[in-house]
Amino acid sequence: MRKPHLLGRGPHLPVLDRVVQYDFEPGYVVFTMPAPKRLRVEAGGTLLADTVEGLILFESDHLPIYYFPVGDVRMDLFERSERRTRCPFKGEAAHYSLKGQGDAYDDILWRYAQPLPACPPIGGYVSFYWHEVDHWYEEDEEVFVHARDPFRRVDCLPSSRRVQVFFDGEQVADSRRGVFLFETGLPTRYYLPLEDLRADLLLPSDMSTRCPYKGEASYHRIKVAEEARDGIVWCYRNPVPEAARIKGLVCFADEFVDHILVDGIEQPKPVTAFSHGYNYHGHKD
Repeated sequence: MRKPHLLGRGPHLPVLDRVVQYDFEPGYVVFTMPAPKRLRVEAGGTLLADTVEGLILFESDHLPIYYFPVGDVRMDLFERSERRTRCPFKGEAAHYSLKGQGDAYDDILWRYAQPLPACPPIGGYVSFYWHEVDHWYEEDEEVFVHARDPFRRVDCLPSSRRVQVFFDGEQVADSRRGVFLFETGLPTRYYLPLEDLRADLLLPSDMSTRCPYKGEASYHRIKVAEEARDGIVWCYRNPVPEAARIKGLVCFADEFVDHILVDGIEQPKPVTAFSHGYNYHGHKD
């Protein structure tokens, strides 16, 4: 069964939580869909894969992953390594390294040549570790962090509802000029003009993260008594076009503030991967 704090990962289709695909873990699912975009991968200055017949694989508690037909990958550039891994839901994977590159691109490609019966038929496909290659492209646009999930929608809607944010016992924001960001499977985020915040509580930060749906986020530290905490307040200064409405606005992590009121009603504190110490890319912070 999917872990409650990871329900925002993968396709947000609650009906899948009732599917019994694996007897030893009911509710856990692995399935694929065609990926109609042109997909390309580059590493070491070489185009390694180029396909219009890829798959996108969805797995409970995991981010979506692109798989490429073996025939659309420069397998002549790879050599099989000694590394083997085993997944209880897909089977044993063989790994491959790029030839003639020293250890710079070791074990960057994997293949389940004989997937388990309950797994989708991915034996004729391979995939790459996202952060171990240099560039990923969907059509002619470079994509960062991970594959974009077609089940995830991001809506940025202006709202005149009053948003108040309280942190460390003080009101730190009060606005009727926010943009509410609704992202499938995740809590609503409230993006507010800097002018409606207690700017005296915000300090510069070197922290940044990247989201495939919104772009690169820069952070502010926020004062807590005699300390300043990072990772709670962020801003997208140059978001991707689909999220242009949040440009320059500031957001607080609902998980870590005291509480947020919307039109005087306290919003439930969300339980997410973020609140469990993970970012939305699956890495422990």
